Parts: sequence; structure tokens; C-alpha cells
Amino acid sequence: MYSFSRQIHLRQPTNITNEIVTAAFQLFKDNYKLEHPIRSLGIRAADLVLDYIPVQLDLFGNQEKKEKLEKLDRTVDEIRRRFGYFSIQRAAMYQDKVLSHLDAGTHTIHPHSYFHG
Repeated sequence: MYSFSRQIHLRQPTNITNEIVTAAFQLFKDNYKLEHPIRSLGIRAADLVLDYIPVQLDLFGNQEKKEKLEKLDRTVDEIRRRFGYFSIQRAAMYQDKVLSHLDAGTHTIHPHSYFHG
């Protein structure tokens, strides 16, 4: 088995799913060599901060877009809490019937849609 570990430090703290996934996928693309098949891929967050800690806004960032993405993540979490994990999923997950039925609530997340979309 072949394994490697890489890390990236985000410029701003975030709780936005898409920002975390984008950073993780870019790190993966920059470091993975296709001659080794993938058995397992893990993403870990560190140096976490409380969500009410003040953060310096980015002069060139789009704060309105960030707020909308945070609201979207909270809405998805609430729908899943009320109606179950499978009540809402990314459309790309339906490209693979096996992966679309795996429950990320079991702490196994399958980012299949990010590799093929």
C-alpha cells in the first residue's frame, strides 16, 4: 500500500462545505500521481475556531456570497436533520447508484462527484 499526507492552511476560517472541498480537491490534484490506485482518502480539519470569533473581512472577497453559502449549508443540515440524510443530495451523486446510497452520517464520505464533475 502507498500512502501520503499533505496539508493546506486556509487564509480565512470557514465552515462552508464548498470552500473546504475545493481546497481539499486542489491539494489532491496537486499531489496525487495516477499510477497508484486510491483505497482511502481522508480530510481532517485542525486549528478550529468558534464561529462567533471576529474575522478580518477580505477587501476583495464577496461577503454576500459567503453568507449565502453559509445559509445554504445550514439549510441542508436542517433538512437532513428533519427528514434524514438521503432527503437532499448533490445531483452528481446520482451518476453512481452505489455511492448515492452510502450514508455520510456514518462518517464515511464519498466525494465521487468532485472527481467526475
